[in-house]
Amino acid sequence: MKTHGDAGWDAFPTYLPTFTEVVLPRLRHHGLTITFFIVGQDAALEVNRGALKAIADDGHEIGNHSFRHEPWLHLYSNTEIDEEIRRAEEHILAATGKKPIGFRGPGFSFSLETLRVLERHGYIYDASTFPTFLGPIARAYYFWSTRGMPAAERAKRKKLFGAASEGFRPLRPYEWDLGTGKMLEIPVTTMPLFRMPIHLSYLVYLARFSRALSLAYLGTWIALAKAARVEPSFLLHPLDFLGGDRVKELSFFPGMDLGTDFKLELFDTVVARLKQHFEIVTMEEHARTAVARGSLRVKKLAEGAGP
Repeated sequence: MKTHGDAGWDAFPTYLPTFTEVVLPRLRHHGLTITFFIVGQDAALEVNRGALKAIADDGHEIGNHSFRHEPWLHLYSNTEIDEEIRRAEEHILAATGKKPIGFRGPGFSFSLETLRVLERHGYIYDASTFPTFLGPIARAYYFWSTRGMPAAERAKRKKLFGAASEGFRPLRPYEWDLGTGKMLEIPVTTMPLFRMPIHLSYLVYLARFSRALSLAYLGTWIALAKAARVEPSFLLHPLDFLGGDRVKELSFFPGMDLGTDFKLELFDTVVARLKQHFEIVTMEEHARTAVARGSLRVKKLAEGAGP
């Protein structure tokens, strides 16, 4: 709600308990252990403690998704970034008993300053890059859908989803040279060659028009990923599992006119397809495997660089 600019966000409404009631049994059914990137403000709410403990008790990895979930994190000062990471980490640890070792920036926001803060806090990987050419198109749609937003708020979001040049970033894990050390980067996988997004959200969107088209898109991505020897980092969003029948307050999100059962059935099919070709593991296991293999490409990031 905050990113969308809706009134009432400062009351911190939450749908996390509803989400876990739906998603955790589904993950158990498929025998999956995955990574949940948790917003610190959500972890700070007493009403979410049970849901977060349930996630941790099921053995899922807990990642840091910042405290306030503001996609303009790259505009923060070094001190503000440090506070953002630290506060989220403290509340996540208190709620789950697990200290995060991985980070994903809100809205794929990243910067050299953020990576250095993560290094100081002992994180082993960042997962904030999104190699697609479609960032400006997504941003244009976002501003069109929030055209009543005040100018000051629009200015904060002017680099939301990144530039078209993000599409040239690597798809495989690599390391950032921070000057003081290195940080592993695990990109959100997009389609090789075309760099089209392949989140479950996009498959849900296509399935509303044609389930066959959605699965053909998935199949094309799997074939290209295997040909390019890319081990995917497949992104799921909480609302990929919930329809407007469960969370009416978030009806402004694309696809929320679809029912929960529709989304869960598609998730079942997508997981079955992925398991035919890949071993599904947590981001931490993926990161440690990449480091153990060695020979990772090393890249430099300029001072002040971000999306």
